[in-house]
Amino acid sequence: MSTPDALPELFGSMVFNEVTMQQRLSPASYAAWKTCITEGTSLDISIANEIAEAMKQWATEKGCTHYTHWFQPMTGFTAEKHDSFITPVGGGRVILEFSGKELVRGEPDASSFPSGGLRATFEARGYTAWDPTAFAFIKDDTLCIPTVFCSYSGEALDKKTPLLRSMDEVSRQALRILRLFGDNETRHVTAEVGAEQEYFLVDKELYNRREDLRMCGRTLFGAKPPKGQELEDHYAGAIRPRVAAYMKDLDRELWKVGVLSKTKHNEVAPAQHEMAPIYSDANSACDQNQLTMELMKRVADRHNLVCLLHEKPFAGVNGSGKHDNWSLSTDTGRNLFKPGKTPSQNAQFLLFLAAFIKGVDEYQDFLRATVAFAGNDHRLGAQEAPPAVLSVFLGDELTAVAEAIIHGTPYQDAGKRTLQIGVDVLPSIRQDNTDRNRTSPMAFTGNKFEFRMLGSSQSISGPNIALNTIMAEELEQFAGILEKSQDFKADLQKLIKKTFTEHQRIIFNGNGYDAAWLEEAEERGLVNLPSAADALGAYVAKKNADLFARHGIYSAGEIRARYEIHIENYTAVVGIEASTMADMIRRQILPAVSGYASELCRRADGKMAVGAACQYEKKTAAAVSRLTDRLLSECEKLERDIRKVPEDAVKAMAYSRKTLVPDMEKARGTADELETLTARENWPFPVYSDLLFSV
Repeated sequence: MSTPDALPELFGSMVFNEVTMQQRLSPASYAAWKTCITEGTSLDISIANEIAEAMKQWATEKGCTHYTHWFQPMTGFTAEKHDSFITPVGGGRVILEFSGKELVRGEPDASSFPSGGLRATFEARGYTAWDPTAFAFIKDDTLCIPTVFCSYSGEALDKKTPLLRSMDEVSRQALRILRLFGDNETRHVTAEVGAEQEYFLVDKELYNRREDLRMCGRTLFGAKPPKGQELEDHYAGAIRPRVAAYMKDLDRELWKVGVLSKTKHNEVAPAQHEMAPIYSDANSACDQNQLTMELMKRVADRHNLVCLLHEKPFAGVNGSGKHDNWSLSTDTGRNLFKPGKTPSQNAQFLLFLAAFIKGVDEYQDFLRATVAFAGNDHRLGAQEAPPAVLSVFLGDELTAVAEAIIHGTPYQDAGKRTLQIGVDVLPSIRQDNTDRNRTSPMAFTGNKFEFRMLGSSQSISGPNIALNTIMAEELEQFAGILEKSQDFKADLQKLIKKTFTEHQRIIFNGNGYDAAWLEEAEERGLVNLPSAADALGAYVAKKNADLFARHGIYSAGEIRARYEIHIENYTAVVGIEASTMADMIRRQILPAVSGYASELCRRADGKMAVGAACQYEKKTAAAVSRLTDRLLSECEKLERDIRKVPEDAVKAMAYSRKTLVPDMEKARGTADELETLTARENWPFPVYSDLLFSV
């Protein structure tokens, strides 16, 4: 067992990181790689060959026999095709080789991944291309090389390609703004992300006895247990030994592959937990979150546990989200969302803040769409998640600053004064100057924005592509105005005041769970898209499609493809859940409760034969029989409706939401009532009190 002193050596031990590259590459090749990632230059094949050879030597020393181009197709998962290092040399012998050509490009089958119409089934060719900005790593004795994935004709078939495009674009536009403030040192601005990951742990044996968990990742049935999260005794409480052992093992596996796992604790619901990493660039953060989800499941299996990443695996208790903490930082070490102490820094911060607020307001529908899928429909607006309406939480201090600017009124600090942006010195705003608002979809938390609407199972790439692109758009507009200015300070003041004034409707510091907020949001003109079926159309709204095409993030075809994939996925998920529910009702619940009712009747007959009272048996049997007939009728309707799903994808999504989801909710209500009447030993699968309190 390693000691804490060995952790620095453990961390990144399975990553071909910059330190390892510097040790194993010639100075010239290392310098060429550095230039490639900082300036975007191409690598000569001779340099690629040297890097490939160094990777192979390092990987084989650690026991690797294969390599794979590790990529992120539009399934939301990762994909791998493994090739061995062996090359025949005659005489029945082999040597181990890995060339620069093999490093730089691969050719997996593209036809079997969702493409949203970008590729026909017979157009199988797809290409993976090495992402030199992401470090290779070892997993399962295989060298994993992070890559992009594109079609034969160049369309992006993955989540990494548009993310890299968006990161370049927001950097480009942010630099224009920084130059206006006299910053000539910064050469690159990086979108920084920290993705908190929530999850549930359940016992593997119990999991295997639940068809819904195995097929759908969530329980389709389950009556409320006697105890849930009412006592608030689980959140940040003492971690149970079995969970602690899992977390310890998980940390070690994450550290080995360079994931900056920092914080672990119990979450609000029983059996729910969270891991939070240290911030990194958005590209690495997205890669590492995908790897984290995979390792969470794999490590759980070692401990006879199952890690559930579904947004709402259990009704009636908190579901799981993924809080996406987003900011912008310069290569000189400055966070552009951290208020400064000089007039120019304060003004610069306010300009970036104004750009973000404007972007969220103008593209609130698209931001909502990036977190729209069937699983998240069960969570948004529930006990723990923000509502489906976008708003920005600034906290009292920044809101007071914004209102003083809007109204030209004195700002209440040590002395009453009217703020003159770029001339006046704002008060020093503490980094953590606001109380946390866990009901806000987009909360400013001192030097970053926390996008809290993401679902726990989803890739974080889509939301961060949107944040980067929206920010790039607003900064481009601001730069276009200010670069033409003859009086920079005056025009800056006007621009910030105009922006805060026109977009103040998106700022809300109150309780997002309050029903009154939805009424107020409607009065403000904010968009309320309660379900994925309502929200996904934002992908192809003209203003949104134009935005991404204008900045070169998605072509018109690429964004249309993502829309098609999302709506097809929604229908497929709801269809699987509906079919699983019907199967469980037919083959498990109805036989079990019918048998229980028969048993009660036999017991009642026996008691009556000897003149004993049998009120419990008679009343319970009657109630169970009545509910059994109702559940059968509801199941039959669900089965009929499953067969009527339209062929058209958009109509199928709408039908699934309006017909199948209500059918399922109705059948679940009846089944859950039956559970409360049926003896534990007669119920066909583990109940909530087993699942939530067994680990």
